[in-house]
Amino acid sequence: MTPSAPAARRAGAAAALLCAAALAAGCASTGNSAGGQAASATPAQPASSSPATPATAAATPTATPSAAACATTDLTGTVVTGQGGAAAGSAYYPLNLTNNSKHPCSLFGYPGVSFVTGPSGSQIGQPATRNPAVPSATVVLPPGQSAHVTLQVVDALNYSKSACQPVKAHWIKVFPPGQFSALYVKFTALTCSAKLPGNLGSPLTVDAVKSGAGQAGGGL
Repeated sequence: MTPSAPAARRAGAAAALLCAAALAAGCASTGNSAGGQAASATPAQPASSSPATPATAAATPTATPSAAACATTDLTGTVVTGQGGAAAGSAYYPLNLTNNSKHPCSLFGYPGVSFVTGPSGSQIGQPATRNPAVPSATVVLPPGQSAHVTLQVVDALNYSKSACQPVKAHWIKVFPPGQFSALYVKFTALTCSAKLPGNLGSPLTVDAVKSGAGQAGGGL
């Protein structure tokens, strides 16, 4: 039986509505899926709390190698006597210490110095006191090079003869800094054989080691 024309039109309209609904549902589903995929592909990145790494690391300083202390056997001593510098009743003489070994060595601080009657002889008067006018510093001596200290020798005639008991000495005994054996150096000077009272000072003083050979005519 052939359906009537109005019934056929109603059926067609219903089918069209169903199709349109289905298409709308499909488009909405597709849009939601695409949006979900985009969100998962680009998640938010948390801010880093760690400090930035510098492009170039700072260089670590390299320590300068130090030479071993000069042993007494490494050294020879010489007093420069030509026209020693003079001031306020004193004369100043450089005592040069020369490295005669085949390796570098170092000196730091004060030597022990005293007048003696001769090599391995007895001490004359009191040993040199330390003059702090020159700061102590390490001096490295390559083979054949010299450092020096300055000896201040007070004119023995500045003191009374009874207190000083002046004598002429021809040698000094020198203990290099930190050493327990001595070397002997020729040096002639008039000095006190008696120990002076503290209020009269010292007839012989020495400063700290300085780089280079000393020259005649200078002070401390």
